[in-house]
Amino acid sequence: MELSEALRTTGSVREFTARPVDGALLYEILDEARFAPSGGNRQAWRVIVVHDATQRRAIGEAYLDAWHDYVAHLLAGVVPFSPLASDEDRVAAEGQRAAALAKSRPDGFAETLAEIPVMLVVCVDLGVLAATDRDLDRYQFAGGASIYPFVWNILLAARSRGLGGVMTTMATRNEPRLVEILDLPANYAVASVVALGYPQRRHTKLTRKSVSEFTTIDTFGGAPFTS
Repeated sequence: MELSEALRTTGSVREFTARPVDGALLYEILDEARFAPSGGNRQAWRVIVVHDATQRRAIGEAYLDAWHDYVAHLLAGVVPFSPLASDEDRVAAEGQRAAALAKSRPDGFAETLAEIPVMLVVCVDLGVLAATDRDLDRYQFAGGASIYPFVWNILLAARSRGLGGVMTTMATRNEPRLVEILDLPANYAVASVVALGYPQRRHTKLTRKSVSEFTTIDTFGGAPFTS
């Protein structure tokens, strides 16, 4: 598969066939993904392959609880978990929690997370993370540059082998529960729960904004950059 095709067709896959993923194949995927860049080449990631059914159910419950909060935000008409959310936004979302629970469906991705073919929990060692925006008076995200390229590499490597998957961060809302379930050391945080498997549907080209819609010259309000 050419890189251009992989980049244009690696979408989020949440529906999988019952076909199991061979352990050797998963090893190949991780072996390829490990060449992702990271700050200082410190490779702060740690991957946990979750096989145990009890642990899977517990992670699924933590995910589903957060998913209901996510849906509640949508029902309230606000961006879920926005760093710029107002107190009114938070209250409005809390008021929609019961309605979000009512919308839950037995066959949904969040409701069936424990049944996915491959469940990976990608953790990060905070002690070696280069978070250059640590001291700024705003929400910090720069440290993610040392972990999420690795997660994306997992998805690309999976795509090249006929698999699909999705990088999720939903369960991190209940990180204390994940720490307990997975017995994480105090200096580790959860970056993502990654689902992998053989997709039920064929991959298709994705739809995104054009380059000129999000790229400008010299300043934020500068002229659009075009071809």
